[in-house]
Amino acid sequence: MGILNVTDESFYDGGKYLQESSIIERAQQLLQEHTDIIDIGCMATNPHARVISEEEELYALKTALQALQPYMDKALYSIDTYRAKVADYAISHGVHIINDISGGAFDSDMFPLTARKQVPYVLTHTTHLPQYMQQHTQYKDLIGDILYYMSEKIHTLHAMGVSDIIIDPGFGFGKTVEQNYTLLSRMDVFRQLQCPILAGISRKSMLYKPMNITPQQALPATTAANTIALLHGADILRVHDAAAAWQAIQVVELLG
Repeated sequence: MGILNVTDESFYDGGKYLQESSIIERAQQLLQEHTDIIDIGCMATNPHARVISEEEELYALKTALQALQPYMDKALYSIDTYRAKVADYAISHGVHIINDISGGAFDSDMFPLTARKQVPYVLTHTTHLPQYMQQHTQYKDLIGDILYYMSEKIHTLHAMGVSDIIIDPGFGFGKTVEQNYTLLSRMDVFRQLQCPILAGISRKSMLYKPMNITPQQALPATTAANTIALLHGADILRVHDAAAAWQAIQVVELLG
């Protein structure tokens, strides 16, 4: 899953893909680098990111979809949003997957929309809105709490008729650096939920902060973390650097 951020707020590549020409260039790059899913994000959701209006998010989405029309049949596309109206517009205009960081918690219409549209849903664990999530990192049992959260949400979605669910443990969303590494080392626990597992670790602060480097310098660390995620059960890698991730996947697959 390659990241296409159509926003100026993203922590790593904010502002790079705002015009149709740069959006097209990015999509072409991702496709050339073996991307299977292109994840369109029109509002940054990293900790402390500014919350934009629904109108701003929709405007950016419309710009992206207009640019991407010639490429919509060349990959799967997902919409990274926690707003049901934005997801609805995206799905109605050819996007295939809803990628919701909130697990349906920020918009009560999201689960009913997913059931109505009958599209795959990425169920992510987080503790709060992005601007507050890092103030909410307390758990009784990190892995147990996330496992319970996921199982409850999956049960709710199944009851509504949604069966195609991908789970994302939510690296960096309401978790300390130490908690992120605990999560990474124990991702295989989530196999019991019998859903594909997505790992979104790319260039995040859990990688660059301990080494006192920048996100721009964190590609080697990202590749190492992605490889660990694959060895611990990840099925999908959400990344900025698709070529590097593809190579990591090939190496792990060669292990047999």
